[in-house]
Amino acid sequence: MKRVFLIVMILVSVYAGLFSQKGRHTFKLGETEFLLDGKPFQIISGELHPARLAADSWRHSIRMVKALGCNTVSIYVFWNYHENPEGVFDFETGNRNIQEFIKIVQEEEMFLIVRPGPYVCAEWELGGIPPYLLRIPDIKLRSTDERYMAAAGRYITRLSEELKPWLVTNGGPVIMLQIENEYGSYGNDKNYLTRIRDLWQKNGINIPTFTADGPSEEMLKAGTLPGSAVGLDSGSENKDFELAAKINPGVPVFSSETYTGWLTHWGEPWAKKDSLKLMNEIKYLMDNRRSFNLYVLQGGTNFGFRAGANTGVKGYEPTVTSYDYNALVTEQGQPTPRYDAIRELIGSYNPKGKKMVDVPQAPDPIELTPFFLQPFTSLWDNLPQPVISENPSSFESLKQDDGLVLYRTDLADTAGGLLKIPGVHDYALVFLNGNFIEKLDRREGTDTIRIPSTSGKAVLDILVESMGRINYGMDLADYKGITGKVLLNSKELKNWKIYNFPLDDRFVYNLRSGRTLNRPGMFFKGNFMITRDAGFKRSDTYIDFSNFSKGIVWVNGHNIGRYWNIGPQTRLFCPASWLRDGLNEVMILDLHETKAQMISGHTTLK
Repeated sequence: MKRVFLIVMILVSVYAGLFSQKGRHTFKLGETEFLLDGKPFQIISGELHPARLAADSWRHSIRMVKALGCNTVSIYVFWNYHENPEGVFDFETGNRNIQEFIKIVQEEEMFLIVRPGPYVCAEWELGGIPPYLLRIPDIKLRSTDERYMAAAGRYITRLSEELKPWLVTNGGPVIMLQIENEYGSYGNDKNYLTRIRDLWQKNGINIPTFTADGPSEEMLKAGTLPGSAVGLDSGSENKDFELAAKINPGVPVFSSETYTGWLTHWGEPWAKKDSLKLMNEIKYLMDNRRSFNLYVLQGGTNFGFRAGANTGVKGYEPTVTSYDYNALVTEQGQPTPRYDAIRELIGSYNPKGKKMVDVPQAPDPIELTPFFLQPFTSLWDNLPQPVISENPSSFESLKQDDGLVLYRTDLADTAGGLLKIPGVHDYALVFLNGNFIEKLDRREGTDTIRIPSTSGKAVLDILVESMGRINYGMDLADYKGITGKVLLNSKELKNWKIYNFPLDDRFVYNLRSGRTLNRPGMFFKGNFMITRDAGFKRSDTYIDFSNFSKGIVWVNGHNIGRYWNIGPQTRLFCPASWLRDGLNEVMILDLHETKAQMISGHTTLK
């Protein structure tokens, strides 16, 4: 196996070397400017996230960056997307194939900035850090805790093997690499940042590096490193750049995240960016030849369980499935009016006679004739072998990352009363003798309900869903499930049977049809046809679930994310590569509905 890997790496290196002969470059940090081939170079970059885009749309997205007038693409690499389970790395399948993405960037004659973490934020589950680390109860993330550093070092070593053939020093397009992300808003341990940078260098990453932080004195003092360029999230006026240069002199300063939009949480209206403000920011950057990166140019989708969460004044705030972000290019790949306006603005700075490349055309999305999803089975018909425990256990203790967990215990004869579950993370349904009683929602801060009296022995079920781990701030160690005690009338309940529902590919594949089709926690199925004879072509679509309540969707076995009737998102994006000519299957798990409902396919997110 090692021999095969070595041969593959040699061939990749040869390919990268041959391709690079067309335009081999040098890229270095000057005292105040970036230097390409020894000359001042303004980075004009657009951010894409390969993991949020279908692999067969990568080239289109990269061309959209180029057509805007950019010379560089910036990407996040999500550690937990490439190492799952622990110790098993995947840089080859589907949209995990980072080398293929880089190859396309080079073929399109663009440069590339890599932002690999270990921590990235990005509204992504746990900021890109693998949840398996939370199985170590006292671990300190983003620190010199040797257990964390050992795992981060393993990731950096493995990713370096993917990146080295494509570095600018080897004739590739990768010109710069970020050390961590926005560390100044989290900690101030320069030893930690230095050790991360040293790990990259030890593994052969011999290109310039940078840090990125908010433009405040406190954040920049804590998050910058001598010898690494300074990124500002964001830099929009002279005082931001002057402050950064004062705090970390002798290196270039650039706007590493010039925001084209903003994120959206469940229960909020769709976020919007002030278009005039964005235009003015870009005009300032272009007028003053400041390098910048548009975050994001195209956001894409938080497929599966990858959407993260934040903590704010309202408490826990999970992020929606779509990462449309109100960006310049839609989730599906279409330019927005703001894209056209900014393209014209950037193009106005081109030398006389230099033309912008044409904007590529994305395939038009398709509509689907409405069709019904019928009851198929339920969680109750697919109970695995339980874990027996005196106390409830978190997802992490159960070695489960995502999905749901069912906690079951027997109650003696009770007159009912107050059931309190402090620390339920994140959304729970409570059942008594199989009857649904009420929900608990961490978003709303609800952790207490009243349960009715029973005659004789009763069964209490608490079904808990993880809605995404926190990705920003001091609360990254966000454990899921029941993370504390369960109290009934202030008395702690003991002796639990715990059932794991990871909802991963294996679990979904092994689902058995069932008969318990009148209790919340049901799977529904339906089919639709795509036939060329009917005038259809295989293309993207947005599937509308506004007739259902809250759940998770699989299309032809691919988990395309969550919907929730609290909004704002009721339509989920499905890329063309996950559809097929002929019969297609949609399956959902809805936590509340028990009756068949109709769904449909549309051409837009809203």
